Amino acid sequence: MSNATTHLTRRGVLAAGGALGLGAVLAACGDDDAKSGGSDSTAAPSAKSGPWTFKDDRGTTVKLDKTPANIVAFTGVAAALFDYGVQVTGVFGPTKTTAGKPDVQAGDMDISKVEIIGNVWDEFNVEKYAALAPDVLISTMFDNAGTLWYVPEASKDKIAKLAPSVGISVYDRQLTAPLERMWALAGSLGADLTAAKATDAKKRFEAAATRLRAAAKAKPDIKVLAGSASAELFYVSGTNLSIDLEYFKALGVNFVEPPESAKAQGGGWFESLSWENVDKYKADIIMLDDRSQAQQPSAITKPTWKQLPAVKAGQVIGRSPEPILSYDKCVPLLENLAKALETAKKVA
Repeated sequence: MSNATTHLTRRGVLAAGGALGLGAVLAACGDDDAKSGGSDSTAAPSAKSGPWTFKDDRGTTVKLDKTPANIVAFTGVAAALFDYGVQVTGVFGPTKTTAGKPDVQAGDMDISKVEIIGNVWDEFNVEKYAALAPDVLISTMFDNAGTLWYVPEASKDKIAKLAPSVGISVYDRQLTAPLERMWALAGSLGADLTAAKATDAKKRFEAAATRLRAAAKAKPDIKVLAGSASAELFYVSGTNLSIDLEYFKALGVNFVEPPESAKAQGGGWFESLSWENVDKYKADIIMLDDRSQAQQPSAITKPTWKQLPAVKAGQVIGRSPEPILSYDKCVPLLENLAKALETAKKVA
């Protein structure tokens, strides 16, 4: 993948489905010619003795003398590890809202107990990171070039010198694959994967998947649109690269799919529509980006939005384009869509 393509893809994911308005994304990411470069447990498990080894999704094998104790991770990764009983030291990525509350991507973490070294795109305090004496940095990857999510291009080389990194791919695969990888990673870090909390969550996930498959089979004519709102544009997400949508599609959900030509400017992730053209696609259910950077339904005042059949019918649900990769947190994603299908009326 070329640098330019990688850069566009990173920008695209932020907007994909509109995490930020495109103008804000351009400001945050720089110009195209810039170089790409529910848990109640807060106690970390006791580290296993002996050397630690983990092969990540870049094919990179990290080897340490002992299990990492000081872990710094992207917020969503930290939230997933927390669900398995692994407490990180520091986080970067959307963690605290402007109101001081935990961001949706922080899950059940107590954000007062982690060092926030970056809270928005392109923000990463290298000095704070170094002061934590990190053993390992963990993030997700939204491309096939090994780019670590929310690690700034400008400082990535400095960051890389301070500790080894682990990348879990959330690019062009179904949700179950990164869930399995995070499960394995948590286990390597000392999580007790035989605990009832962990095994029960996995069973609930499997049951929810069965329910969603049945709901999709029963309502094959119900069309679902995955989108996101910004003040300027509405983004219609394609299903071919997103881990959640690829999985839901495999379970039989009938999605609106913009043509590849329309998604080209969004790095293959999404099509951008003006609010005047928000009715371009017919949809019975709309799944709307729940991230804090995106406009939520209560904040959307555009008349064209309010006239959409799915909106008028009250058939709008949330979507998590960056799922917290624990089985516990992914269960509601399947259950909410299953319920929406089960109760949906054909309106478009």
